[in-house]
Amino acid sequence: MRISESKIEEIRNAANIVDVVSEYVQLRKRGRNYIGLCPFHSEKTPSFTVSDEKQIYHCFGCHNGGNVFKFLMEYKKISFIEAVQELAEQLGIELNYEQSTFEGQTEQEILFDINTEVARYFSNNLLNDEEGQIARDYFQKRNIKIQTMRAFGLGYALNGWENLVGFLKQKNIDLEKALQVGLIGRNKDGRVYDKLAGRIIFPIFSPNGRVVAFAGRKLRDDDTSAKYINSPESIIYVKGRVLYGLSFAKDEIRKLDKAIIVEGYIDLISLYQAGIKNVVAVSGTALTDDQAQLLSRYTKNVVLLFDADTAGITASMRSIEILLRKDFDVKIATLPSGEDPDSFVNKYGREEFEETIKRAENFLEYQTAYYEKQGMFDDPTKAAEAIRDLVKPVAIIDDELKKNLLIKNISRKFNLREKLLEKELEKAIELEKKTAKTQTQRILLKEDKTGSLNDIAQKVLIPGKVKSVPSQVYNTEKEIIKLLFENDQTIIKLILQNIENENLELEIHRKIFRTVKDYFFEKGDYNPADLILLFDEDTQAYLREITIEQYTLSHTWFERHPSIESENRLFRYTIDLIKKIKQLHFDMKIAENQKAIENADSEEIAISLMKENQELERKRREIKIDFPA
Repeated sequence: MRISESKIEEIRNAANIVDVVSEYVQLRKRGRNYIGLCPFHSEKTPSFTVSDEKQIYHCFGCHNGGNVFKFLMEYKKISFIEAVQELAEQLGIELNYEQSTFEGQTEQEILFDINTEVARYFSNNLLNDEEGQIARDYFQKRNIKIQTMRAFGLGYALNGWENLVGFLKQKNIDLEKALQVGLIGRNKDGRVYDKLAGRIIFPIFSPNGRVVAFAGRKLRDDDTSAKYINSPESIIYVKGRVLYGLSFAKDEIRKLDKAIIVEGYIDLISLYQAGIKNVVAVSGTALTDDQAQLLSRYTKNVVLLFDADTAGITASMRSIEILLRKDFDVKIATLPSGEDPDSFVNKYGREEFEETIKRAENFLEYQTAYYEKQGMFDDPTKAAEAIRDLVKPVAIIDDELKKNLLIKNISRKFNLREKLLEKELEKAIELEKKTAKTQTQRILLKEDKTGSLNDIAQKVLIPGKVKSVPSQVYNTEKEIIKLLFENDQTIIKLILQNIENENLELEIHRKIFRTVKDYFFEKGDYNPADLILLFDEDTQAYLREITIEQYTLSHTWFERHPSIESENRLFRYTIDLIKKIKQLHFDMKIAENQKAIENADSEEIAISLMKENQELERKRREIKIDFPA
């Protein structure tokens, strides 16, 4: 059973987000928006903003945001359907339910619904099926309680080749879609089969609690395949952008302002069951930039707790640099040899575990101890190499005071002059700048094949961090994107008729522009809150931050043009922006040619470039604006 999209849209249009949020948060008007103290993290200065015009909310502190349904889901810890039902009841709207045939849904929604159905199926197998006893026995040996199994949606895939296939057919679920998310496979002869048969199942959730993938762990000794089989990447699941357990842990992470990162599913589940809830797991993959960026929404303080074996130590060392680049305060906790978080908390209990976390070392102390165990300080050549390695992560840190104290720490530890270490630090900083600049240019000016916008959104929002694209270009493009979310059809048509993707330099803006253009020409109109939902979570956060500002558009322009009638100001402002973005496009090409002229190998090449610049100057002067009919 499902609620029709038209009914959901009716409820969303009838509900006013300011009225709904006001029931839970004290709001006051500021400019065009309403502000209050964020209910999702502790703060003394209001950074929680609600837009009546766009029907969205956004916190500039923890970056939580979305539409009216998302607010109720986050605030009350309820599902999307429950949020829709609650609002419908408040508004007196009668709900009609349809059979869940997946018709009329987006591709993403279809895959989410399939995963939800299958997760229930796996959970029922574990808790109620006779064959599920083998999985229940496994979890009981690991001291996992029934209520914990339910909380994490743990499951079991029946042993056999067509049990899940039969269930999918019974539910009229498209087998091609199930193949797409890796629930079933296909033999060379074309027959489909269960891919996770005979395994215990760990559903993997998005930060909002939706099932995006599954991990299956083998149970039987006669199973010669891999210990874990994971869902393949799909339009709803990219492994490097998901932290296992975040949907369960995010509130506690915000509350404690600290996250513990462990390696495995059972590690996290055992800690959560013991009452340690600010934990996430990387789940068999090295920590990625995207995972660090995701975690930074909730805290900047991290304790790494990886296994003490070689693989765990290597993962810790690699993770330190990634986290430092995202301005995290990083500490590393170590457990006794032979212990992992699961075994330790079951053996010694919560209090002893928390004491271990309190004793976590600064990342520098951890790396130093590691190099000492490797014997690197026994040989002068290796010692010099190790000390340079200790200085490198210090160069990543922005905080000058913290950087200085760490250098002093290294100086005292090895009885070295600070001046000597400062020179090494300067070299490391220069290398870091070159590396960062190269990466930024690649990310900002080229297509990011993974579709990741995390670093883009973060970097373009921090003044002075991006040098590869002039700030004037970024600011002008940003104003254009804002105007697309002003809910003014005349303005939208004016922009879409006069700007092409090629006029925009930043890939994040190109992607937004393409989506808006396609959607507008298909639908003929749109609501900003609905439009934002078309994008991934990171792009949504970026759009909320730039469109929900107190001054949604450049107030300085309006101050410079007081004589223009108010009803014409937005139209005139849009025309000026369109001209500016086109002029900047020509200016950048002209400047590029000018540099080439200065370095030309022959007079012929220089003359050709000069002629090209003259033509570009002519086109720049003759920029025309097409007005909407």
